[in-house]
Amino acid sequence: MRGARSAKWVASAIVVAFAATACGGSDGDDSGGDGASGGSSDGIVRIDGGEPQNPLLPSDTTEQYGALVMDNVFSKLLDFDDQGEIYMVAAESVEPNEDASVWTVTLKEGWTFHDGTPVTADHYVRAWNWAANIDNNQSTSFWFADIAGYEDVHPEEGAPTAEEMSGLAVVDENTFEITLSNPVSYYDYKLGYTPFTPLPDSFYEDPEAFGENPIGQGPYQFSEWNHNESIKLRTYEDYAGDNKPQNGGVDIIAYTGLDAAYQDLISDNLDVIRQVDPKDLPVYESDLGDRAINQPYNATQSLVPVNYGDWEDVDPRVLQGISLAIDRETIINTVLNGSKTPADSFVPPGVMGYQEGAAGGLTDFDPERARQLVEEGGGVPNGEVVVQFNADGGHQEWVDAVCNSIIQNLEVECRADVKPDFDTDLEARDANEVEAFYRGGWLADYPLNVNFMAELYHSRASTNYGRFDNPEVDALFDEGNQAASLEETVAAYQEAEQVLWETMPAIPLWFQNVSGGYSNNVENVAFDTAGQPLLTEITVK
Repeated sequence: MRGARSAKWVASAIVVAFAATACGGSDGDDSGGDGASGGSSDGIVRIDGGEPQNPLLPSDTTEQYGALVMDNVFSKLLDFDDQGEIYMVAAESVEPNEDASVWTVTLKEGWTFHDGTPVTADHYVRAWNWAANIDNNQSTSFWFADIAGYEDVHPEEGAPTAEEMSGLAVVDENTFEITLSNPVSYYDYKLGYTPFTPLPDSFYEDPEAFGENPIGQGPYQFSEWNHNESIKLRTYEDYAGDNKPQNGGVDIIAYTGLDAAYQDLISDNLDVIRQVDPKDLPVYESDLGDRAINQPYNATQSLVPVNYGDWEDVDPRVLQGISLAIDRETIINTVLNGSKTPADSFVPPGVMGYQEGAAGGLTDFDPERARQLVEEGGGVPNGEVVVQFNADGGHQEWVDAVCNSIIQNLEVECRADVKPDFDTDLEARDANEVEAFYRGGWLADYPLNVNFMAELYHSRASTNYGRFDNPEVDALFDEGNQAASLEETVAAYQEAEQVLWETMPAIPLWFQNVSGGYSNNVENVAFDTAGQPLLTEITVK
């Protein structure tokens, strides 16, 4: 997804180098947040967004619009600094036993939900049990699969045989234990993702109503959701975290297109835009001056084939051929104004485990080899490539360019299937209604190569919308998860990546850049390595 938010990048006109960084919320650094610039602590920041796909629940959010809300209404147990190192947020400590099969979480004291009730260990354990239960149909339930007893609340077939996972136990008011089915060396990294947050007791009275009016324990308190128009968050005065908001709140404005958002930005009717429309890329730096932001972040853009319909069990050589037929360099330098970097891996450079050149040349531009591989693989099904994408995300220009490259170099048809918004796009993926490919964008939930593979291509992963199902890949992922150390886990996934290039669950296109900016109304704007602004640090003039 798109998921967690963390390490801070200071906004600048152009950042030219990739840094080894992570993703998530704030890094706990209060620099720029003391009001020294003369900013108003009561001012409201207006930022571009869109309509979340699902109700506003931490365990049912896997896309960026909902995540922007969840990651500010709720605070995670831990997060990652700009070197990808873990630091504690709501947790005082997260400690493994000798073989990393049992993890003990100790909470910081003094935290409260927005309704004023104290946060306790039981609020975490009860929320995770609810999210994992198959009857509650939560899109992130797979994230709890490592916990002992998950199969009892989330069986592959039939009804649950238990109400709770046996691996979760409250020790005292501020401590709980997580016993895993198998040791997981990097389990603390996973706890930096949004589903591992607590829920107040009031949630269970009416989960549906809660999804429209969530109560968290994060820096911002939910205020109002006008569907398809705006979501309003306001500063929680009793917030116990270090990253206290330096503004009065945030209005997230839903736009149907990035061009309209950009026009509002340059008119100072919008304060922060996270990505400008491709047609505005040639001019936005001159328009905004030192308020323009151009920097890499930990995310990938891919074309993801679906393993059903005409594309079920398509020969990987066909997909390799399509990849080789795409002239990434030319598309980036022309249509995208040099704002991306051609992908040579399933994993972006700022993530632990990235291997330069992992693609082995399969993302190079080589039309002759492309045609040869497609022919050897039996040809493109029905002689047509169809790419589904959302119209509100600024993708039309580059999808057209990718299609033109495929048409010219493979002599097959290629067309776009345009959905009006991201919500509709995701609904088609959920319902297995994608014709051939969908545009797959993924932001780091935690800064390990694991996150760019297991959460996307394991057969049981909730965000495996392409329905990729390969027992060998599943086994390699599972072996990597059970490695004795973090370093061995990362190395095992590096080996697994080579098999992904043989099986092609996706066609990586490029690594992402923030190409955004901010208005004359605000200061202290910084973006994290997931490409999202650190809302708590922004001050209003």
